[in-house]
Amino acid sequence: MSKKHTFHIPVMGLGFTIDSPIKVAQYGMDSVVSIVDDILIEKIRKVYCEKFEIPYQAITDKIEDFRAKRITSYLNLLNDVTEKKFEELKSSTLEKSNGLKEYFNLLPEGSTIKNEFNKISSKKINFNEIKEWVKDNLTKGSIDVNIMTKLDNDNFKDGEKLPNEYNDAHAALRGFANSDLESSLVLSAGMNPRLYSYIEQFDDFFPDENGNIKKKIVLKVSDYRSALIQGKFLAKKGLWVSEYRIESGLNCGGHAFATEGFLMGPILEEFKNNKNDLIKSVHEILIPALENNSRTIPIDELELQITAQGGVGTNEEHQFLIDNYNVDSVGWGTPFLLVPEATTVDDHTMDLLMDAKEEDLYLSDISPLGVPFNSLRGNTKDIEKQERIKNNRPGSDCPKRYLSSNKEFTDENICTASRQYQRIKIKELEKEHVSKTEFKSRFDKIVEKSCLCIGLATSALLVNNLDTKGKDGVSVCPGPNMAYFSKLMDLKEITDHIYGRTNVISRNDRPNMFIKELTLYLDYLKNRIDETSSSLNKKQEKYLLNFSKNLDEGINYYQDIFENAKDKFEDTKENILAELKSSKEYLKNLQYKIDLLTGKLILTY
Repeated sequence: MSKKHTFHIPVMGLGFTIDSPIKVAQYGMDSVVSIVDDILIEKIRKVYCEKFEIPYQAITDKIEDFRAKRITSYLNLLNDVTEKKFEELKSSTLEKSNGLKEYFNLLPEGSTIKNEFNKISSKKINFNEIKEWVKDNLTKGSIDVNIMTKLDNDNFKDGEKLPNEYNDAHAALRGFANSDLESSLVLSAGMNPRLYSYIEQFDDFFPDENGNIKKKIVLKVSDYRSALIQGKFLAKKGLWVSEYRIESGLNCGGHAFATEGFLMGPILEEFKNNKNDLIKSVHEILIPALENNSRTIPIDELELQITAQGGVGTNEEHQFLIDNYNVDSVGWGTPFLLVPEATTVDDHTMDLLMDAKEEDLYLSDISPLGVPFNSLRGNTKDIEKQERIKNNRPGSDCPKRYLSSNKEFTDENICTASRQYQRIKIKELEKEHVSKTEFKSRFDKIVEKSCLCIGLATSALLVNNLDTKGKDGVSVCPGPNMAYFSKLMDLKEITDHIYGRTNVISRNDRPNMFIKELTLYLDYLKNRIDETSSSLNKKQEKYLLNFSKNLDEGINYYQDIFENAKDKFEDTKENILAELKSSKEYLKNLQYKIDLLTGKLILTY
């Protein structure tokens, strides 16, 4: 059945959306759970087993394939609990209709099913008839899961490396595949051929004759070319990508995978213009692959959805993405961190988020993956990290090892945020006898890395009064959009804001989402230029030239879009066009600097 809402709640951190389906699925809202941290998952499973009086049996790390089994058990619990809550909501017409009314009150205006319900409920009709109608027309939200494909470390037992299927991401995938869920697997952080190939071992990912797929594949991408490459790779294995989830490269939360200057608007335009070609070209690969593997051939072409997320903050922007780019759903992440009815954030972190201004939200180098990471200044994990540095004990003891990816000093991967790695790296630096200035600069880069495995899960432990074992520091990963949301909201309030029934943003200086992303990319380019030495190699030269060219084309695209937009952004169009003109001039100055670096221009005195 079709989605009831035009938004979804993306994955946030390891723990901020860990139990979001239990909170919102009964209202038809889709949300995404990270299934990276099986340790956290097992603890939260115990919490909800006790809460709903469900028998609990611990899955310890002594049990064969414990990681996958923990994930399967938790996902089955989410499925059972949300189904029970959904059935209770639908049955509420027999006694009281508050739950059911809430379901429909949250839906967008103009919703067909909402209008039908209002007509039916206004008539004198038997409650049993309403119940039958509800049974046929209501659906609960999807319980989708996320795997960051880079988090696929090898695992060992008694010093022996285990087979690939016991790698972190492989085991997480197996945990989802073996669950009762009928939902989507969201794969992010780029292509992992070995992991993608593993998917074909599970029947639930393949279509039936009618084109139904029990477990769908969603790829989070930042450009069309990547989508096409990955879609064709999977199609050769008989696997269909049911959705491409386009995320802004920089105007998002969590890890930021910057494009080479490609902006969100032009990327969405390319997907819109080429969607039919994408379906056709991938389908032409898919069908022979299904035939060769003796799989069922669907009668019709399979459905493909395009969704978008990253920096959206107003109903006008939300609706523009739907109307202008034909996206099927819009992701609202960062604002939901201030909605306790939907996400899991501890009180202190919530206060920091509410008070956050633009300067408090920054693109950091704290991730051990070496990928820029959106962070919040003053978060308690950073304070904890600085205390350890002050006490001459930099680094974490690394109990979870999910982000271990470095073999610089060891045979097995270790984490660059670990005490083990930082101690070795600092000793190596000390032997070089560099100047004090260089020593401090390089030392700071070493100890900047933070233990995100712990930091991004701790909030869920604090909210549920679980033992943190003295590690209370919380890492939080909001996008830049957080600066414009400054109060706690209930589910009704944020949903009303999304659908334009109210406005929760008190500031009147919030930039349009496309302008904000453009500004972030200009700053990113400036920093890359400033970091570049006077002698460019060919690779650096090509990168900077392509980046600036793509930004220039993006600005031209936006100028055309906004100049010709009718009945859209009427109150802000003048400011948007002025910002674009200013950005054009700023980019020219950056291009001038690039020309100096490449030798195309020579300063004369």
